[in-house]
Amino acid sequence: MAYNFSILTQEQAEDIAFNWHYDGEYSFYDMEADKEDLDEFLNPEERGNSTFAVTKENELVAFFSFSEVADGTFDIGLGMRPDLTGKGNGLEFLRAGINFIQTEYKPEKVTLSVATFNQRAIKLYKRIGFKDVEIFSQDTNGSTFEFLKMEYKC
Repeated sequence: MAYNFSILTQEQAEDIAFNWHYDGEYSFYDMEADKEDLDEFLNPEERGNSTFAVTKENELVAFFSFSEVADGTFDIGLGMRPDLTGKGNGLEFLRAGINFIQTEYKPEKVTLSVATFNQRAIKLYKRIGFKDVEIFSQDTNGSTFEFLKMEYKC
């Protein structure tokens, strides 16, 4: 069964923000870990029409967001429901997300940023075809963390 993408509702945003909690070091990705990110995610005006609920068999399994950061370049953000992570679901989900954005918006490049400790995600992104661009530091979750920016040429 295919993944379906639809504009994220407020109810879905609140479910993700307050009920999706990741284990161990991945708790870094809990929405509640950073107030600014949480406020932005919960604000329908901030989300606009660029944050999508991803469902499979009518069940919320992930979210996928994007923004056009330069002409032809789209930056994406994504998250999978915690009980589905680390079980081999990422490849199919990420391919579906890339296909969705290519079909709807025809980007030349897709970029993303991932915490450098998250080797599980980095390995997945490289399998899809993302390449390393640069490492940078960013203030989030009450501290400064190292991130890897990656890009995928469409």
